[in-house]
Amino acid sequence: MQKHIPNLLTLLRIGAIAPICWLLWHERFTQALLLLLLAGLTDALDGFLARHFHWTSQLGAFLDPLADKLFIVSVVLVFGFKGYLPWWLVWLVFGRDLIILGGALAYRLIFGDLEVKPSRLGKVNTALQISLLALTLIHVAFFPFSAPLMQALQMIVASSTLLSGASYVYLWAHDANKRHSNTLT
Repeated sequence: MQKHIPNLLTLLRIGAIAPICWLLWHERFTQALLLLLLAGLTDALDGFLARHFHWTSQLGAFLDPLADKLFIVSVVLVFGFKGYLPWWLVWLVFGRDLIILGGALAYRLIFGDLEVKPSRLGKVNTALQISLLALTLIHVAFFPFSAPLMQALQMIVASSTLLSGASYVYLWAHDANKRHSNTLT
């Protein structure tokens, strides 16, 4: 039973996404920030438990990045509709994840197997996106930053989003080409 604790924590994190978005939409920023902090703590705790006690599983390897993506896309959409983030960035973040999901599904349909392993660039991008969302919340609710600073952060996230998305497309296309070449010989 103990080995399932990381997955249960991840499911709690996924369950917190809708209340966080509701709180953000209704501009209840203090409560949203508290729930975000709790979700962040569960993310850190589930990762620690999985690594330290070797309570890893294929389900956990799938759920943990899914929780991050669901959180990022959901909050980015709320911030876009509320006017806290520009729509070009919302579409970029959303589009990257759709392309990755579509590419993963196509790869799986064609080759039958796909090891979903986040790249280092993908992890950096996720960290930058979450940082931008946290700073945007602080900017809107508690401490306004300068417009040039927020725009620079948005451009950094846009760049990492484009680079990480392109890297996944390149890696999977390269691997697919190798597999296809091996079947021809």
